Amino acid sequence: MDQKQGAFERAKNIKLIIFDVDGVLTDGGIYIGESGELYKPFFCRDGLGITLAHKAGLKTAIITGRNSKQLAYRANELKISEVFQGQMDKRAAYRELKARTGLGDAEIGYIADDLIDLPIFLQVGLPMAVKDACFEVRKEAALISGYTGGHGAVRELLEFILKAQGVWENIISDFYQRETRLEGLAQ
Repeated sequence: MDQKQGAFERAKNIKLIIFDVDGVLTDGGIYIGESGELYKPFFCRDGLGITLAHKAGLKTAIITGRNSKQLAYRANELKISEVFQGQMDKRAAYRELKARTGLGDAEIGYIADDLIDLPIFLQVGLPMAVKDACFEVRKEAALISGYTGGHGAVRELLEFILKAQGVWENIISDFYQRETRLEGLAQ
């Protein structure tokens, strides 16, 4: 992971993480079946990372330029209630999210990969990029994952935030217990 000076301190203030989808939660490919059905490959460890972030009290949201039933299903599965699809200009959704949550820019992180994300990326307190993000996004990122989109980047960046906030060890302690019931988790 590549981090700019101050990223660890900035991560301590984060209360909401916004995800782009294609190229961040997925590998960016568009998979179309013979009948025109769309497939999106989501990475299970990213999903568990989102679940663990929720367990720590962090809020999550999605703002994406495309529309898909698959994303609505996945977001519901991961209990991400704030989902904005079909947002080629993501600024209105970002303003709405800030109004709904009462959070300021410094309390929001955003994980991105492409130019469409820059208008929000330049506003948030913790701009984060996947390894294969375009040059301009990587240049502006406070954190760049060592993983590509759809292959663990989200998990790595979420772990960074949770470690900065001093809650990671407490979150994973249940996984080391033989008798602890692990309920309410999703991958």
